[in-house]
Amino acid sequence: MTPLWTPSDEAIREAAMTGLMKAARDRFDAPTGSYAEFHRWSVDNREDFWSLVWDDCGVVGEKGDRVLADGDRMPGARFFPDAKLNFAENLLAKAGEGDALVFRGEDKVERRLSWAELRALVSRLQQHFRSLGIGEGDRVAAMMPNMPETIAAMLAATSLGAIWSSCSPDFGPKGVLDRFSQIEPVLFIACDGYWYNGKEQDISGKLAEILPSLPTVKGTIIVDYLGRAGETAAALPDAEALSAVLDRYEEKPLEFNRLPFSHPLYILFSSGTTGVPKCIVHSAGGTLLQHLKEHRYHAGIRAGDRVFYFTTCGWMMWNWLVSGLASGATLLLFDGSPFAPDARVLFDYAEQEGMTYFGTSAKYIDAVRKEGLRPIDTHELSTVRVISSTGSPLSPECFAYVYDAIKRDVHLASISGGTDIVSCFVLGVPILPVHVGEIQGAGLGMAVEVWNDDGGPVVGEKGELVCTKPFPSMPVAFWNDSDGTKYRAAYFERFDNVWCHGDFAEWTANGGMIIHGRSDATLNPGGVRIGTAEIYNQVEQLPEVLEALCIGQEWDNDVRVVLFVRLAPGTKLDDELQKKIRNKIRTGASPRHVPARIVAVTDIPRTKSGKIVELAVREVVHGRPVKNKEALANPEALELFRELPELQA
Repeated sequence: MTPLWTPSDEAIREAAMTGLMKAARDRFDAPTGSYAEFHRWSVDNREDFWSLVWDDCGVVGEKGDRVLADGDRMPGARFFPDAKLNFAENLLAKAGEGDALVFRGEDKVERRLSWAELRALVSRLQQHFRSLGIGEGDRVAAMMPNMPETIAAMLAATSLGAIWSSCSPDFGPKGVLDRFSQIEPVLFIACDGYWYNGKEQDISGKLAEILPSLPTVKGTIIVDYLGRAGETAAALPDAEALSAVLDRYEEKPLEFNRLPFSHPLYILFSSGTTGVPKCIVHSAGGTLLQHLKEHRYHAGIRAGDRVFYFTTCGWMMWNWLVSGLASGATLLLFDGSPFAPDARVLFDYAEQEGMTYFGTSAKYIDAVRKEGLRPIDTHELSTVRVISSTGSPLSPECFAYVYDAIKRDVHLASISGGTDIVSCFVLGVPILPVHVGEIQGAGLGMAVEVWNDDGGPVVGEKGELVCTKPFPSMPVAFWNDSDGTKYRAAYFERFDNVWCHGDFAEWTANGGMIIHGRSDATLNPGGVRIGTAEIYNQVEQLPEVLEALCIGQEWDNDVRVVLFVRLAPGTKLDDELQKKIRNKIRTGASPRHVPARIVAVTDIPRTKSGKIVELAVREVVHGRPVKNKEALANPEALELFRELPELQA
């Protein structure tokens, strides 16, 4: 129960969270004796709370008189139904001195854009988009690395009221078309290629395959990364290099089209590992307000901070990251492998750029732990106030590793939410201590509970993570779902009028949360639900095991637990190691968690954002088709799980 980290009295006094609590007390007589009390007030008084966030964050726009209409309907609630705002205007409103964007590519390219240079680039792109007739509701699709031009193009599109959607350039043609063909974009933006793991990756061949299948595209812009944008554009229909586009325009004052709070901003896509990806439409106002709340109060991001998240443009964390501009923060962008040429790359970046917020994935932290890195001994990381982790549950060992080997006085914020809400349900709380293995608490204004199968709230028991009241960043809709059938089926079939997120979770005695894995991947041996993360937390402590994946195999009218392990070089899965793995799971979790079969594999399939795909492996093991392999970074790995003799008896 001893915390790994406790904020100092000074840090608590200076926290924006504390400032918000004081403002709520002065304006609404809100209880502020503890975070738990204040959170309960924010949920019970949503109109007052979200109105306060709007004012305290200085949202640019017309607020309107009403804060919440139909607040008891989910879906159907409408936040700020009379408001008018523009997302891009808010992201560019806090322009300060110095860098707005810093970019570092794996090819060692380093670039900086000041706030003035960013506004100038957005202006020229805005003029070009307008010349193409792009306006409210038009879709602009990008297949781009995480680089400055991507952010500028998004700002230009959304300044006009267009809807932005992006994926990373490592997607194959089918993966791109599975996404973008559904939303019928009018403009397509792509790079000429990218770098990964020390190699150039030319994508001109993929573009030649993709564009003929997007008949709604009126024009294509090719952004130079490999030095071949002109050559690539010349070979494509109605395409030109970005440099040629920009040459036609001089900077002019930016114009922003203020639109309703619920106007569509982004279309994000589900991972698509079990079918064609769902097209999730997020609103400008909901995304902005939710991100401002999370950045300012939960992440502690201030004007002038230098904020980094390791992400691609195909993961919602890119959308989350770019909103940091609205707080006046400098965004530190990175594209490429975080292990090329070695595992020090991101820590080098943090030191050299004075990073204040270091965001990454749980898998990355586990990987550098297993590399034996100790940045605490090799890097000057005094500027880093927050280390954030998401993508999958952060194991207790990785919590301990951060404080032992990276930095002792740092706020470690494990966060969890998803593409579905383009934000978080549970995340860091900078005025509370950090306990090993636990996410600190629910986000302000988010009525997060854990429910049992009977629909009753539980503490200290595992159950479904739900949200019992509407919140601003709920999707507006799914694209091509005119009557809302798919939308309701995705979140509201399990419990009426309650958002069921699909995470298997548990509240702790500290008021924190443990995510035990996805509900649809939970194991049910003998009818007992087991979260896969509970097994990973044990087995991945062993130095012999680099990574694990667990499924339930239908067997003998029941389900048996099967554990796949990727082993360290030179390690064999002999009887002694199998016994060691089983003992570790039995003593660290329970006898019910012990797998019936353990199988060594050379690779584990994952999505392009790095999440392992238990459901796809389960389908392969059972001889069922995997519907969308294009969503995977390494689809060839699925073949390693087909017709394994170890699973036939």
